Amino acid sequence: MNKQSPFPYKLYLVLSEADCKGRDFLKVAEESIIGGVDLIQLREKNDEPETFIRKALQLKEITDNYQIPLIINDNLEVAKKVGATGIHVGTHDIPPVAIRELWGNAAYVGYSIEHLEQLDTEETAVSDYLGISPVFKTPTKTDTITEWGLDGIRIIRKLTDKPLVAIGNLDVHNVKSVIDAGADCIAVVSAICGAPNPQKAAYQLKNELLK
Repeated sequence: MNKQSPFPYKLYLVLSEADCKGRDFLKVAEESIIGGVDLIQLREKNDEPETFIRKALQLKEITDNYQIPLIINDNLEVAKKVGATGIHVGTHDIPPVAIRELWGNAAYVGYSIEHLEQLDTEETAVSDYLGISPVFKTPTKTDTITEWGLDGIRIIRKLTDKPLVAIGNLDVHNVKSVIDAGADCIAVVSAICGAPNPQKAAYQLKNELLK
């Protein structure tokens, strides 16, 4: 599927209402898109399905307006219900193989890996891109096992031609080195959601990625 549906994105925002620390998450999302974000993942791990669906539909109005993909984190019911572009899952979530069976028209199925051995699994084979998480340890993601670092990205790049989305304590000072190590795209949370000016933060990140 990757040959038919390339992953042309550089800047990926992972967003939740809580990450926006009291600000309107929809406004943060729109400002980030104007600044240069290429796609958005909505991650609401603690919401009831109805609340998650409501937020996703509100966000989808914005992403549709700007013609960028909306990815839903780890909730196939929500992803299908709102007509999202795709879904992103980890090793303890619904497996990509099952997603393909239950949601055949998902444009993107992202899969975060924790061990190199996962590169040789069927789950990776049916995924459209791989999440490399975290590159550097971060307080927003406490349930991961491997801190990959730049060397980890280099190793993974040699072992797979899947698009690699790197996340984990990334900012304007290190994103270029992550791309140079072999990542295709960088994903951020606090670098945009926690910034005083999300539009400016997204612009600065995108500018680094395009150098």
